[in-house]
Amino acid sequence: MAEPDDVLHLIDDTGAAPEDSSVRKWKIAVIDDDQAVHEGTRFALSDYSLNGQTLEILSAYSAAEGRTLMRAHPDIAAVLLDVIMETDVAGLELVEYIRNEIKNETVRIILRTGQPGQAPERRVIVQYDINDYKAKTELTADKLFTSLTAALRSYQQLERMVQTRRGLEIIIDAASTLYDFRSMQRLAEGVLTQLASLLNVDCAGILVLRDDGGAAGSEFSVLAGSGCYSRFIGTTSSKALDPDLRQMVEAAFQRRKNEFADHRSVLYLRTGSGREVVVLLQAERPLSETDRALVEIFSSRLSIAFDNVILYQQLHEANTQLEDRVAQRTRALMQANRRLSAQWLRLQRANGFKNEILGTVAHDLKNPLGVILGRTEMLTELIGAGSPKENVTAQVDHIRDATKRLTSMVDHLISDAMADAFDITIRREPVDVAALVAEVTEVNKPLAVNKQQTITVSAPPNIVTMCDTDRIREAIDNLVSNAIKYSPIGGKISVFVAHEGNGTIIRIADQGAGLSPEDLGRLFGRFQRLSAKPTAGESSTGLGLSIVKRIIDMHGGHVTADSAGPGQGSTFTVTLPATELS
Repeated sequence: MAEPDDVLHLIDDTGAAPEDSSVRKWKIAVIDDDQAVHEGTRFALSDYSLNGQTLEILSAYSAAEGRTLMRAHPDIAAVLLDVIMETDVAGLELVEYIRNEIKNETVRIILRTGQPGQAPERRVIVQYDINDYKAKTELTADKLFTSLTAALRSYQQLERMVQTRRGLEIIIDAASTLYDFRSMQRLAEGVLTQLASLLNVDCAGILVLRDDGGAAGSEFSVLAGSGCYSRFIGTTSSKALDPDLRQMVEAAFQRRKNEFADHRSVLYLRTGSGREVVVLLQAERPLSETDRALVEIFSSRLSIAFDNVILYQQLHEANTQLEDRVAQRTRALMQANRRLSAQWLRLQRANGFKNEILGTVAHDLKNPLGVILGRTEMLTELIGAGSPKENVTAQVDHIRDATKRLTSMVDHLISDAMADAFDITIRREPVDVAALVAEVTEVNKPLAVNKQQTITVSAPPNIVTMCDTDRIREAIDNLVSNAIKYSPIGGKISVFVAHEGNGTIIRIADQGAGLSPEDLGRLFGRFQRLSAKPTAGESSTGLGLSIVKRIIDMHGGHVTADSAGPGQGSTFTVTLPATELS
């Protein structure tokens, strides 16, 4: 029968079949200064498996090597540690190093000693943070299997607790970070970053949003991507994604729940505002049950974060709209203030105009009223004295003439007041200007006859202008009556109408007192007293020419006056936009 050492050497020389390096293994450290212990342990545990994981046994032959090994492999699950190596307490000192210096609290430590009396079990198990204490003589293959299995299960539970604590700390920290984001894209990027940190793996991820309440055939947008999915950031159409990726995302929207595969995880959440979010993660390793539980907890908090961003954006938009409305209202108030200021200025000018016109009326109306009063008294005396009828008739004629002058002055004042009205409008219609000029001239002929004046009219037919008949009649009447008023007895007045270019020309020339340069500079102002005086004592309000200019300006035309100087007559020319009949 072969000796045990021979068997161990045979096993050590036997080649092992290649194993899949991607399958996770339990890391076990054997720290002992006896080579045979290492070989025996490997033999006893050669077919060990727990939860589908086999063992990866690492060896160290002294406490010093054990320190190096433990620093290099912080994920060792269990240590089979000899007590007596370089010194009688080398193993116990290594326990202190593992627990206190490198702060490894999860690794399970099983002490093995060949001399139990030198390190009593009770003292060691109480004084040192170990998990089992066995004498080498009693640690058979079965007991080694049992002790190691208990240690690995304990390690697994501790590892889950550590991962859970770490994950919950990350989730708590992430909550404050994610809730501070104010844009949907920044939040999406933060979610992918926190998930990678939570799982402690490098992973590719993509986050898509659908905000139309899940309508059939609706599109979604890619808010964030990492790794191989980063090229899809900003995509607003599902057709831009790879077919397999688009299929996984659409399936998640239809499934409406989380799904975990070997290396891929798909998270689904629906916000309180009805928006839907899908997160797809492609990790290097399958997620453990602890990882999945943490991801579920994390994703359950994301709905609040997304709604928080949405509410912030809505609040920002509302503030922007409110600011716009305030700005618009402010502009409206400023415009209203400007209008009120302008109206106040107009009212001040109107008040000044009122005072001015009242003074003028008081002055200009006094003369005809005095004539009427004097003639009336004379008429009374003549009637009482039985004077001939001819004398009475003469006084009545004087009274009639004064009344007519007074009526004319009142008409001028009324016309000017109408011209100053804010809501005045011009009614445009085709007007035969030649006929209109002839009509106005005919009406004024009796005044000219009284002064033995001659009026000639040159107005070819078919001169049509788009204008307001009443306003243009008023303007022409002012110009013709002025020509009669300022022309001498027996003078000549000519009225000329023609179509020149795109305008209709009305020209009125007289042989009156003419105009000085000073007169020409202020001719069309209100209440202007000119150097020339009416030739038969007629009265003047100083408003006629200002009314003419206002009417012509409102028609888009212009009026001018020319004179060679005092005593050489004057010519007034009106130009209006015209249309000639075919």
